[in-house]
Amino acid sequence: MATPYDIPWVYKGRPLELTEEELKEYVGFVYRVTDLTNGVGYIGKKLFWRPKTLPITKKRKRRVKTKVQSDWQKYFGSSEQVKTLVEQGTPFKREILRLCRTKGECSYFETKAQFDHDVLLRDDYYNEFIGCKIHAKHLGKMKEEYYEDRTI
Repeated sequence: MATPYDIPWVYKGRPLELTEEELKEYVGFVYRVTDLTNGVGYIGKKLFWRPKTLPITKKRKRRVKTKVQSDWQKYFGSSEQVKTLVEQGTPFKREILRLCRTKGECSYFETKAQFDHDVLLRDDYYNEFIGCKIHAKHLGKMKEEYYEDRTI
């Protein structure tokens, strides 16, 4: 029997299907989940990877820090309201708005999407707050590309 967690992430109108190698090109994504019973949405970000520290063993004298895939495939958001609805079986649509190559890019575009959609002012979003702290240097190459595109 299918569970709510079996609903695929959709990107550009198609289910997201990335190989492990393709996935390594990205840090995370900005997403919107939409409650299909009432059309209420939630905009957030999710990282593809999480840190993992491997323990000391007979062959390994020091702890080794590595990355493993996060729970992104089963993720619906950090909103307690959304999590409760998912657990109750409420149907949701999950869409990726943007794939991001850095954490700074994820934070920037999550916040931008939240303000662009007025998620705090409208009743058709579950978002309850917007929190973000980004330094221009966190945007790196993306910032350079922005200025290249704007030159006359």
